[in-house]
Amino acid sequence: MHSFPRPQERHLHVERTPVDGACPECGAAELAAYRVLSEGGWWDVVKCQRCLASVRRDPAPPLGSLVPLGTTV
Repeated sequence: MHSFPRPQERHLHVERTPVDGACPECGAAELAAYRVLSEGGWWDVVKCQRCLASVRRDPAPPLGSLVPLGTTV
């Protein structure tokens, strides 16, 4: 049994970092960088916030932000 506290937030969200540039699909200057979990694991992406077109997609660490104990010793 886990003893993790129940989240108080109604919805999960991820911090998005604004990126300079324009979307190649719709031309909007609303690019943001953030980490996503999709097929193939975790990815660091830059996506247009208006049309959600992917501008860049790079593999992230296999476990995302989790760093297991003993791997940094």
